[in-house]
Amino acid sequence: MGTSGLISIDLGLRGAVVALCLLIASIALRDRRDSTAALLGAALAIGAAASMICTSPTFPRPYAWWGLLLLALSSANCVVFWLWARSAFDDDFVPRPWHGALWVAVAVAQWLDASGITQSAALERAIERALSLAFLGLALLAVAQTLLTWRGDLVQGRRRLRLVVLIGASAQIVLNSYLSFLQPSTHTFSMSSVANAFALFVLVGLSAWSVLEAQKGSILLPAGNVPLVAPAKTSDDPSKPAVIEPALLRRLERLMTVERIYRREGLTIGLLSAELRVPEYRMRQLINEGLGYRNFNAFLNHYRISEAKEALADPEQVEVPVLTIAMDTGFQSIGPFNRAFRAETDMTPTEFRRLAMAGNAALGTADQKSASRVEESASRIAEIGEKESKTF
Repeated sequence: MGTSGLISIDLGLRGAVVALCLLIASIALRDRRDSTAALLGAALAIGAAASMICTSPTFPRPYAWWGLLLLALSSANCVVFWLWARSAFDDDFVPRPWHGALWVAVAVAQWLDASGITQSAALERAIERALSLAFLGLALLAVAQTLLTWRGDLVQGRRRLRLVVLIGASAQIVLNSYLSFLQPSTHTFSMSSVANAFALFVLVGLSAWSVLEAQKGSILLPAGNVPLVAPAKTSDDPSKPAVIEPALLRRLERLMTVERIYRREGLTIGLLSAELRVPEYRMRQLINEGLGYRNFNAFLNHYRISEAKEALADPEQVEVPVLTIAMDTGFQSIGPFNRAFRAETDMTPTEFRRLAMAGNAALGTADQKSASRVEESASRIAEIGEKESKTF
């Protein structure tokens, strides 16, 4: 096959990728306009489409101003990809202003490199190397985020998405960054362009399939951890057993509220499954669909923070250090306890204790005043009784 045939295949694959990316972006924006993961997913898809357009072998060069904008948008997609990985797989992730500053910095660096405005070959090579290292570092961070939080993820569809889409996409970015770091940039057409377009077509196709499958389950676009006490789900077929067994749910609730198993050091979902003698996938389903938690740590921290709040509000434990209370409830150190407590209450444990003690003091003062009024009323009644007895 000649060069013209390969270029035609390359352009066809790129056109398919662009169409699938726009489909993903439109679905994300339509269904979850208020979701950070959805917005980042839409931005990621649009950036991937821009990358397919501006890196095609027939794209006019040198770049026009609008071509430079497309190139900068697609290059800054590595930042969007990392942020999407964090928001999609970490329910507690909150975007920060410096995330946007990082995106702008990468986009500006790519624009400076492609526009030639610096008029310095050495500076352009330095920018290219810095961008390659940034792409590689952010891809590795995305992989680390996926692997570190995979064990505690309770959403089955989202667990599959980690392996099918994110790891593959991260490997693609790492490979491209590695090659661009070792080899000088070139605009000549080669088989690597077709191979890259085909790999992206496969990854984006899997992503589109996941999005369509997730319409009922919200796999790609997670909501926050919302504790629920949901009724047991039953199957549409009466001959099949219930998906969530009420008896098993009661046994789990007893373990958490009566036996307080969450205090056990190093408790994992595997150990909890062994305690209830059920497979691990059943335990994930029980906590996710039966109680409404999407993350195992959030499930444990709900009980731990509830007990910690009771201890911090107890006047008899006012001298007990916060660290002791944190360790007693199952936390291994003060840092994770403070973060979890603040996420739950919007205040630090010390602030919560101070307000609780102030409330107890105010309640005690009110009780004393009420008691003194009762005693005063009783004494007045007694005086009136004595006067009446003397009159008669």
